[in-house]
Amino acid sequence: MPACLSLLGSVPALAQWGDGYQQPGAGATYEAPPRRRSRDAYYRDDGTYGRQPRYAPQQEAPRQFYWPWEDRPQPVAPQPERTYRAPRPRPNYAPVEAQRPAPAIKRRVRPARAPTPPKPAIAKSEPNVQIAVFGDSLADHLAKGLDDVFEDNADVAVLDRAKGDSGLIRKDVVDWPKVAQDSLQGNSKIRYALVMLGANDRQPIRDGDETVDPLTDRWRALYHARVDALIKVFTDKKVPLVWVGLPPVQSEALSRDLAAINDIIRDSVTKAGATYVDIWPGFVDDRDRYAASGPDPEGQIAKLRTADGVHFTKAGDRKLAHFADVELKRLMGTAPQPADQPPTATIAPSAPPAATGPSLDGSPQLTDTAAIDRQITAMLPSLPEPPGVPALPVKPAAGPVVPLSRAEVSPGGALLSGRPRDPDNLGTVERTLLRGNAPMPQPGRADDFRWPPG
Repeated sequence: MPACLSLLGSVPALAQWGDGYQQPGAGATYEAPPRRRSRDAYYRDDGTYGRQPRYAPQQEAPRQFYWPWEDRPQPVAPQPERTYRAPRPRPNYAPVEAQRPAPAIKRRVRPARAPTPPKPAIAKSEPNVQIAVFGDSLADHLAKGLDDVFEDNADVAVLDRAKGDSGLIRKDVVDWPKVAQDSLQGNSKIRYALVMLGANDRQPIRDGDETVDPLTDRWRALYHARVDALIKVFTDKKVPLVWVGLPPVQSEALSRDLAAINDIIRDSVTKAGATYVDIWPGFVDDRDRYAASGPDPEGQIAKLRTADGVHFTKAGDRKLAHFADVELKRLMGTAPQPADQPPTATIAPSAPPAATGPSLDGSPQLTDTAAIDRQITAMLPSLPEPPGVPALPVKPAAGPVVPLSRAEVSPGGALLSGRPRDPDNLGTVERTLLRGNAPMPQPGRADDFRWPPG
C-alpha cells in the first residue's frame, strides 16, 4: 500500500481532468499538461491559438476517458419531423334518446284579437245648445276636455274660441270683450260661456302714457276693471258664465303671481253673480305644491301636465273639464229654457238620451233627467209627518228637603214621599232590626240547620 501511494503521488494532479492524460502503455511517460487556455481561445492551423469571437459558441473536443463516477453523455437522437395530424372526431356518448331529433313543440296559436272598432262619432249638425270657451292656450285644453264630456250628446256642442298668447293686458293682440260680444251676437245658440284667462297677464299694463308694473296696487285696480268689462258682456246678454281659475305651474314664482291673479278674478266674478271654479286643489300634492301627476277623474294615477310645466296632457284635459262640467250640469238643470226651444238632455251626457214622444196626457215627454226626477217627486203623495216623541215628565233637580233632627210629623215616622209599608205579621222587622235576634229559618234556606231537613 505505501508503494501504491508513492506511485500515485508521482503522477501530476492535473491528469485527472483528462487534458494531458494518455493511456499508459509500454515505455509511456507522463508529460505535464499545457497551461490552461482561455475560454475564448481556439487552435489555429499554424499551431498557434487565436481568440474566438464572443458570439461564436465554444467548441470542445469530445472526451475519450471518463471516470466511473461520471455520467457519459448519451447521443442525442435527432428530433423527428413534426407532421400535422387531423383531429380525430370525438365519439358521441349521448344516450340514444338524446340522439333522436326532438319532436317539434306545438304551440297554441291564440287567435288574433279583433281590432276594436272606433266609436262612431255622433253627428252634431244642428245642436240646440252650444257652449263657447274663451281664453288663452289653457282654455284650449279646457275646450278639448269638454268636447270629450259631451261627445255622446248630439244636442250639445262645444265651440273652441281660445287664442294662444292672449290675455286681458294686451288689447292689441286680442280684445276679449269685443271678441265675446261679436261671438254672442253672431250665434244665438250659445247658451253657456266659459272663460279661462290670466296665464299670460303677468306683465305691465299700459295706462295711457304710463306703464304700471304688475301686481302693484294700481295694476290690480286696472286689471280688476278689465275683468269686470269682460264679465259685463255676458251679463248683458244674460248668458250664464263659468270662469275657470288658473292652475299652479312648475315655476314657484309664477305660481305665486297666478294665485294673486286668481284672487282678483274670484272677487270680480263673485260680485257679478257668475260662477267661479277653483281648480288649484286638483293639481297640487298634499303639501300644496305643483304636481305633474295625480289622480284622473277615474281615480287612476296619470300624467296630468306636460314637460313645460304649464299645459295639460289628455288626462289633464279631462280632469280640467271635470271641474267645469260639474258647474255646467248644475246650471243646465236650473237655467230656464226658452219657449221656442225644447228641453235638452244635458244633465247626464254619458247616458243615451231617452226616447221622446207624446205622453199619456198629450204633453211632450221630457228627456231631461233632472226634470223627470222633479216631475216624479211632484206626483208622489205627500207622506204624513212622523208623530212627535212623547214628552217625558220633567224630573226636578232635587227633592224635598227634610231635616233629620225635627220631630216626626207622620204616623210611624214614614217619609212623605215613601210608599206604605207592608204589614209585618211575623214580627221579623222588629225582632231583627230592633232586638238584634236572628230571623227564623225558613225551610230549604241556607240557614235552616234542622235535621232531618224539611
